[in-house]
Amino acid sequence: MMEETVNGEPRVLATDAAIAFLREIRRDHPNVLFHQSGGCCDGSSPMLYPASDYIVGDGDVKLGEVDRVPVYISRSQFEVWKHTQLILDVVPGRGGMFSLDNGRERRFLTRSKIFGGGEVACAIPGIAS
Repeated sequence: MMEETVNGEPRVLATDAAIAFLREIRRDHPNVLFHQSGGCCDGSSPMLYPASDYIVGDGDVKLGEVDRVPVYISRSQFEVWKHTQLILDVVPGRGGMFSLDNGRERRFLTRSKIFGGGEVACAIPGIAS
């Protein structure tokens, strides 16, 4: 089993704005999960799905939880970003086509930080900073 922390730091966390937005969405969809998109149709956004609509497979890694909501990433993407903390945030805009943030004029965004190395100053392919 993969540790959900690196040197005591969680692999994934969320800003206060992201948690507030997540709670707003959970009023309509109480049982949800995040999956960090790998950059296909909807870029590299954290996608929020009803838990019953997304089948977590052997190729997915659970990074941790934010506000009791599990956050997953594909195993291949995790191998590339295992030294990076993901920080879920919210910004103006449209969410991914199949994500529950779509149509709410705000969307989730992933920022990143290298463990032990401070904030990432530039965009990293596959992860928004």
